[in-house]
Amino acid sequence: MTREEALRSAEVWFQRHGLPYFVPADRAAVRAALRPGRTLPLLVAVVLVAVAAGVGLAWFADEITAGPAVLLAVVLVAAVWYALTALRFRPILGWSLSRTTGTLVRLLPNMSRALPLLLVFVTFLFINAEAWQMTASLTPGLLWLTVLLFTAIGVVFLLVRLPEEVDRADDEVDDAFLVRACARTPLEQPCAELVDDPEADPAAYAQVTGFERWNLILALVIVQAVQVLLLAASVFVFFLVFGALVMDEDVQVAWTGLDAVQNVPGLPSVSVQLLKVSVFLADFSGLYLTVSTLTDETYRAQFFSTVTRELERAVGMRAVYLALRAAEDGEPRRTP
Repeated sequence: MTREEALRSAEVWFQRHGLPYFVPADRAAVRAALRPGRTLPLLVAVVLVAVAAGVGLAWFADEITAGPAVLLAVVLVAAVWYALTALRFRPILGWSLSRTTGTLVRLLPNMSRALPLLLVFVTFLFINAEAWQMTASLTPGLLWLTVLLFTAIGVVFLLVRLPEEVDRADDEVDDAFLVRACARTPLEQPCAELVDDPEADPAAYAQVTGFERWNLILALVIVQAVQVLLLAASVFVFFLVFGALVMDEDVQVAWTGLDAVQNVPGLPSVSVQLLKVSVFLADFSGLYLTVSTLTDETYRAQFFSTVTRELERAVGMRAVYLALRAAEDGEPRRTP
Protein backbone atom coordinates (compact mmCIF):
# COMPACT_ATOMS: atom_id res chain seq x y z
CA MET A 1 0.00 0.00 0.00
CA THR A 2 1.37 3.38 -1.04
CA ARG A 3 1.34 6.38 1.28
CA GLU A 4 -1.45 8.02 -0.71
CA GLU A 5 -3.57 4.89 -0.42
CA ALA A 6 -2.84 4.69 3.30
CA LEU A 7 -3.89 8.31 3.77
CA ARG A 8 -7.16 7.78 1.90
CA SER A 9 -7.89 4.60 3.83
CA ALA A 10 -7.18 6.40 7.10
CA GLU A 11 -9.60 9.18 6.18
CA VAL A 12 -12.31 6.62 5.47
CA TRP A 13 -11.51 5.00 8.82
CA PHE A 14 -11.83 8.37 10.55
CA GLN A 15 -15.24 8.91 8.98
CA ARG A 16 -16.51 5.49 10.03
CA HIS A 17 -15.27 5.94 13.59
CA GLY A 18 -16.91 9.29 14.25
CA LEU A 19 -13.87 11.47 13.55
CA PRO A 20 -14.84 13.62 10.55
CA TYR A 21 -12.91 16.63 11.86
CA PHE A 22 -9.69 14.61 11.49
CA VAL A 23 -10.20 14.77 7.70
CA PRO A 24 -8.90 18.08 6.25
CA ALA A 25 -11.74 18.48 3.72
CA ASP A 26 -14.47 18.01 6.34
CA ARG A 27 -12.64 20.24 8.78
CA ALA A 28 -12.50 23.03 6.21
CA ALA A 29 -16.23 22.64 5.51
CA VAL A 30 -17.06 22.88 9.21
CA ARG A 31 -14.86 25.94 9.61
CA ALA A 32 -16.69 27.58 6.71
CA ALA A 33 -20.08 26.66 8.20
CA LEU A 34 -19.17 28.45 11.44
CA ARG A 35 -18.39 31.77 9.77
CA PRO A 36 -20.58 34.64 11.02
CA GLY A 37 -21.88 35.27 7.52
CA ARG A 38 -23.60 31.86 7.55
CA THR A 39 -24.52 31.46 11.19
CA LEU A 40 -25.85 34.93 12.10
CA PRO A 41 -28.73 35.05 9.56
CA LEU A 42 -29.79 31.55 10.56
CA LEU A 43 -29.56 32.42 14.25
CA VAL A 44 -31.72 35.52 13.82
CA ALA A 45 -34.34 33.55 11.89
CA VAL A 46 -34.43 30.76 14.49
CA VAL A 47 -34.75 33.23 17.37
CA LEU A 48 -37.62 35.06 15.66
CA VAL A 49 -39.48 31.79 15.02
CA ALA A 50 -38.78 30.59 18.57
CA VAL A 51 -40.02 33.83 20.12
CA ALA A 52 -43.18 33.78 18.01
CA ALA A 53 -43.86 30.12 18.90
CA GLY A 54 -43.16 30.72 22.58
CA VAL A 55 -45.36 33.79 22.84
CA GLY A 56 -48.14 32.09 20.88
CA LEU A 57 -48.16 28.98 23.05
CA ALA A 58 -47.92 31.00 26.27
CA TRP A 59 -50.94 33.06 25.21
CA PHE A 60 -52.92 30.05 24.01
CA ALA A 61 -52.18 27.93 27.09
CA ASP A 62 -52.36 30.92 29.46
CA GLU A 63 -49.06 29.78 30.98
CA ILE A 64 -46.16 32.23 31.01
CA THR A 65 -43.52 29.54 31.63
CA ALA A 66 -44.51 27.80 28.40
CA GLY A 67 -42.94 30.65 26.42
CA PRO A 68 -39.31 30.21 27.56
CA ALA A 69 -39.69 26.43 27.45
CA VAL A 70 -40.81 26.46 23.82
CA LEU A 71 -38.20 29.06 22.87
CA LEU A 72 -35.37 26.95 24.25
CA ALA A 73 -36.80 23.81 22.67
CA VAL A 74 -36.98 25.41 19.20
CA VAL A 75 -33.44 26.81 19.48
CA LEU A 76 -32.17 23.42 20.63
CA VAL A 77 -33.83 21.58 17.75
CA ALA A 78 -32.43 24.09 15.25
CA ALA A 79 -28.93 23.77 16.72
CA VAL A 80 -29.08 19.98 16.49
CA TRP A 81 -30.30 20.16 12.88
CA TYR A 82 -27.47 22.54 11.88
CA ALA A 83 -24.92 20.36 13.65
CA LEU A 84 -26.12 17.21 11.89
CA THR A 85 -26.04 18.84 8.46
CA ALA A 86 -23.58 21.71 8.06
CA LEU A 87 -21.25 20.81 10.94
CA ARG A 88 -20.77 17.14 9.88
CA PHE A 89 -22.04 15.96 13.25
CA ARG A 90 -23.86 12.90 11.91
CA PRO A 91 -20.80 10.59 11.82
CA ILE A 92 -19.92 11.61 15.38
CA LEU A 93 -23.45 10.92 16.60
CA GLY A 94 -23.77 7.67 14.66
CA TRP A 95 -20.49 6.22 15.91
CA SER A 96 -21.12 7.30 19.49
CA LEU A 97 -24.57 5.70 19.54
CA SER A 98 -23.32 2.51 17.90
CA ARG A 99 -20.44 2.37 20.36
CA THR A 100 -22.83 2.68 23.29
CA THR A 101 -25.30 0.09 21.98
CA GLY A 102 -22.42 -2.20 21.03
CA THR A 103 -21.20 -2.22 24.62
CA LEU A 104 -24.69 -2.63 26.06
CA VAL A 105 -23.83 -6.12 27.30
CA ARG A 106 -21.08 -4.63 29.47
CA LEU A 107 -23.13 -1.53 30.30
CA LEU A 108 -26.01 -3.47 31.87
CA PRO A 109 -23.84 -5.03 34.61
CA ASN A 110 -22.38 -1.60 35.33
CA MET A 111 -25.88 -0.19 35.67
CA SER A 112 -26.88 -3.05 37.96
CA ARG A 113 -24.00 -2.13 40.26
CA ALA A 114 -24.63 1.61 40.17
CA LEU A 115 -28.43 1.59 40.40
CA PRO A 116 -28.92 0.10 43.89
CA LEU A 117 -26.76 2.69 45.65
CA LEU A 118 -28.26 5.49 43.59
CA LEU A 119 -31.81 4.33 44.26
CA VAL A 120 -31.17 4.13 48.00
CA PHE A 121 -30.02 7.75 47.91
CA VAL A 122 -32.81 9.08 45.68
CA THR A 123 -35.62 7.06 47.32
CA PHE A 124 -35.23 9.21 50.43
CA LEU A 125 -36.22 12.16 48.25
CA PHE A 126 -39.10 10.22 46.71
CA ILE A 127 -40.69 9.41 50.08
CA ASN A 128 -40.45 13.02 51.14
CA ALA A 129 -43.55 15.23 51.25
CA GLU A 130 -41.59 18.36 50.35
CA ALA A 131 -40.43 16.79 47.06
CA TRP A 132 -44.04 15.99 46.14
CA GLN A 133 -45.23 19.49 47.08
CA MET A 134 -42.49 21.13 45.05
CA THR A 135 -42.96 19.05 41.90
CA ALA A 136 -46.77 19.23 42.11
CA SER A 137 -46.55 23.01 42.00
CA LEU A 138 -44.49 22.96 38.80
CA THR A 139 -46.31 23.72 35.58
CA PRO A 140 -45.38 21.59 32.54
CA GLY A 141 -43.35 24.48 31.13
CA LEU A 142 -41.48 25.02 34.38
CA LEU A 143 -40.83 21.28 34.76
CA TRP A 144 -39.38 21.23 31.23
CA LEU A 145 -37.16 24.21 32.07
CA THR A 146 -35.96 22.36 35.18
CA VAL A 147 -35.09 19.31 33.08
CA LEU A 148 -33.20 21.52 30.61
CA LEU A 149 -31.37 23.24 33.47
CA PHE A 150 -30.13 19.97 34.99
CA THR A 151 -29.21 18.69 31.52
CA ALA A 152 -27.29 21.88 30.71
CA ILE A 153 -25.38 21.68 33.99
CA GLY A 154 -24.42 18.08 33.22
CA VAL A 155 -23.29 18.90 29.68
CA VAL A 156 -21.24 21.88 30.86
CA PHE A 157 -19.59 19.70 33.48
CA LEU A 158 -18.67 17.14 30.83
CA LEU A 159 -17.32 19.85 28.52
CA VAL A 160 -15.13 21.14 31.35
CA ARG A 161 -13.80 17.78 32.56
CA LEU A 162 -13.54 15.66 29.39
CA PRO A 163 -10.78 17.78 27.79
CA GLU A 164 -8.61 16.52 30.64
CA GLU A 165 -9.10 12.99 29.32
CA VAL A 166 -7.92 14.06 25.85
CA ASP A 167 -4.88 15.79 27.37
CA ARG A 168 -4.08 12.70 29.40
CA ALA A 169 -4.22 10.52 26.29
CA ASP A 170 -1.99 12.65 24.05
CA ASP A 171 0.54 13.16 26.84
CA GLU A 172 1.17 9.40 27.01
CA VAL A 173 2.01 8.93 23.32
CA ASP A 174 5.26 7.16 22.50
CA ASP A 175 6.32 4.62 19.89
CA ALA A 176 4.78 1.68 21.77
CA PHE A 177 1.55 3.66 22.18
CA LEU A 178 1.39 4.33 18.42
CA VAL A 179 2.02 0.70 17.47
CA ARG A 180 -0.69 -0.43 19.87
CA ALA A 181 -3.14 2.23 18.67
CA CYS A 182 -2.65 1.49 14.96
CA ALA A 183 -2.87 -2.28 15.24
CA ARG A 184 -5.48 -3.75 12.86
CA THR A 185 -6.09 -0.38 11.19
CA PRO A 186 -5.16 0.97 7.74
CA LEU A 187 -2.12 2.69 9.29
CA GLU A 188 -0.62 -0.39 10.91
CA GLN A 189 2.11 -0.85 8.29
CA PRO A 190 2.93 2.87 7.84
CA CYS A 191 3.10 3.20 11.62
CA ALA A 192 5.65 0.41 11.88
CA GLU A 193 7.72 2.03 9.12
CA LEU A 194 7.65 5.45 10.79
CA VAL A 195 8.55 4.02 14.18
CA ASP A 196 11.50 2.12 12.69
CA ASP A 197 12.69 5.22 10.80
CA PRO A 198 15.24 7.09 12.99
CA GLU A 199 14.55 10.28 11.04
CA ALA A 200 10.83 10.21 11.74
CA ASP A 201 9.11 11.09 15.00
CA PRO A 202 5.34 10.50 14.69
CA ALA A 203 4.88 11.00 18.44
CA ALA A 204 5.66 14.69 17.86
CA TYR A 205 2.24 15.01 16.23
CA ALA A 206 0.37 13.63 19.24
CA GLN A 207 -1.01 16.84 20.72
CA VAL A 208 -4.66 17.22 19.67
CA THR A 209 -5.90 20.78 19.17
CA GLY A 210 -8.62 22.79 17.47
CA PHE A 211 -11.52 21.08 15.72
CA GLU A 212 -9.96 17.65 16.15
CA ARG A 213 -9.85 18.13 19.89
CA TRP A 214 -13.53 19.12 19.91
CA ASN A 215 -14.35 16.09 17.77
CA LEU A 216 -13.00 13.80 20.48
CA ILE A 217 -14.69 15.76 23.25
CA LEU A 218 -18.09 15.71 21.53
CA ALA A 219 -17.86 11.97 20.92
CA LEU A 220 -17.04 11.40 24.58
CA VAL A 221 -19.91 13.67 25.66
CA ILE A 222 -22.42 11.70 23.59
CA VAL A 223 -21.19 8.33 24.85
CA GLN A 224 -21.41 9.49 28.45
CA ALA A 225 -24.77 11.20 27.88
CA VAL A 226 -26.34 8.05 26.42
CA GLN A 227 -25.14 5.97 29.36
CA VAL A 228 -26.52 8.52 31.82
CA LEU A 229 -29.78 8.70 29.87
CA LEU A 230 -30.23 4.93 30.08
CA LEU A 231 -29.69 4.96 33.82
CA ALA A 232 -31.99 7.97 34.31
CA ALA A 233 -34.69 6.19 32.30
CA SER A 234 -34.28 3.17 34.58
CA VAL A 235 -34.75 5.40 37.63
CA PHE A 236 -37.84 6.97 36.04
CA VAL A 237 -39.44 3.58 35.35
CA PHE A 238 -38.60 2.34 38.84
CA PHE A 239 -40.30 5.28 40.56
CA LEU A 240 -43.34 5.04 38.32
CA VAL A 241 -43.79 1.37 39.23
CA PHE A 242 -42.86 1.86 42.88
CA GLY A 243 -45.14 4.86 43.26
CA ALA A 244 -48.06 3.14 41.55
CA LEU A 245 -47.70 0.25 44.01
CA VAL A 246 -47.22 2.04 47.33
CA MET A 247 -48.41 5.64 46.91
CA ASP A 248 -52.20 5.53 47.04
CA GLU A 249 -54.35 8.55 46.28
CA ASP A 250 -54.79 9.57 49.94
CA VAL A 251 -51.03 9.73 50.50
CA GLN A 252 -50.48 11.73 47.31
CA VAL A 253 -53.23 14.19 48.25
CA ALA A 254 -51.75 14.64 51.73
CA TRP A 255 -48.20 15.11 50.44
CA THR A 256 -49.01 17.42 47.55
CA GLY A 257 -51.57 19.54 49.41
CA LEU A 258 -54.00 19.27 46.49
CA ASP A 259 -57.70 18.54 46.74
CA ALA A 260 -57.33 15.54 44.42
CA VAL A 261 -54.80 13.91 42.11
CA GLN A 262 -55.23 13.61 38.37
CA ASN A 263 -54.50 10.31 36.63
CA VAL A 264 -52.52 10.12 33.40
CA PRO A 265 -54.85 9.18 30.51
CA GLY A 266 -54.47 5.50 29.75
CA LEU A 267 -52.56 4.81 32.96
CA PRO A 268 -55.13 4.64 35.77
CA SER A 269 -52.52 3.75 38.40
CA VAL A 270 -50.19 6.64 37.52
CA SER A 271 -51.08 10.16 38.56
CA VAL A 272 -49.77 13.36 36.99
CA GLN A 273 -48.14 14.19 40.33
CA LEU A 274 -46.32 10.83 40.37
CA LEU A 275 -45.20 11.43 36.80
CA LYS A 276 -43.81 14.85 37.72
CA VAL A 277 -41.84 13.70 40.75
CA SER A 278 -40.48 10.71 38.80
CA VAL A 279 -39.28 12.97 35.97
CA PHE A 280 -37.66 15.37 38.42
CA LEU A 281 -35.84 12.66 40.39
CA ALA A 282 -34.75 10.83 37.23
CA ASP A 283 -33.25 14.04 35.87
CA PHE A 284 -31.58 14.76 39.21
CA SER A 285 -30.18 11.19 39.20
CA GLY A 286 -28.76 11.78 35.72
CA LEU A 287 -26.94 14.91 36.91
CA TYR A 288 -25.64 13.07 39.97
CA LEU A 289 -24.31 10.20 37.85
CA THR A 290 -22.78 12.59 35.31
CA VAL A 291 -20.67 14.17 38.03
CA SER A 292 -19.88 10.83 39.66
CA THR A 293 -18.60 9.16 36.47
CA LEU A 294 -15.70 11.62 36.28
CA THR A 295 -15.05 12.35 39.97
CA ASP A 296 -15.70 9.05 41.75
CA GLU A 297 -13.15 6.35 40.90
CA THR A 298 -15.69 3.53 41.30
CA TYR A 299 -18.19 5.01 38.85
CA ARG A 300 -15.36 6.14 36.58
CA ALA A 301 -13.95 2.63 36.28
CA GLN A 302 -17.40 1.24 35.48
CA PHE A 303 -18.68 3.80 32.99
CA PHE A 304 -15.69 5.56 31.42
CA SER A 305 -13.21 2.74 30.85
CA THR A 306 -15.21 1.48 27.86
CA VAL A 307 -14.21 4.48 25.73
CA THR A 308 -10.66 4.99 26.98
CA ARG A 309 -9.21 2.56 24.42
CA GLU A 310 -11.13 4.24 21.60
CA LEU A 311 -9.77 7.61 22.67
CA GLU A 312 -6.20 6.34 22.72
CA ARG A 313 -6.61 4.70 19.31
CA ALA A 314 -7.95 7.94 17.81
CA VAL A 315 -5.04 9.96 19.22
CA GLY A 316 -2.48 7.43 17.98
CA MET A 317 -4.04 7.14 14.53
CA ARG A 318 -4.11 10.91 14.16
CA ALA A 319 -0.42 11.26 15.07
CA VAL A 320 0.62 8.66 12.51
CA TYR A 321 -1.72 10.14 9.89
CA LEU A 322 -0.25 13.63 10.33
CA ALA A 323 3.31 12.32 10.28
CA LEU A 324 2.58 10.34 7.11
CA ARG A 325 0.91 13.34 5.50
CA ALA A 326 3.85 15.58 6.39
CA ALA A 327 6.27 13.07 4.88
CA GLU A 328 4.14 12.86 1.73
CA ASP A 329 4.10 16.68 1.41
CA GLY A 330 7.83 16.95 2.07
CA GLU A 331 7.42 19.04 5.20
CA PRO A 332 10.31 19.26 7.66
CA ARG A 333 10.22 16.90 10.61
CA ARG A 334 8.29 18.28 13.56
CA THR A 335 9.94 18.31 16.99
CA PRO A 336 7.97 17.67 20.19
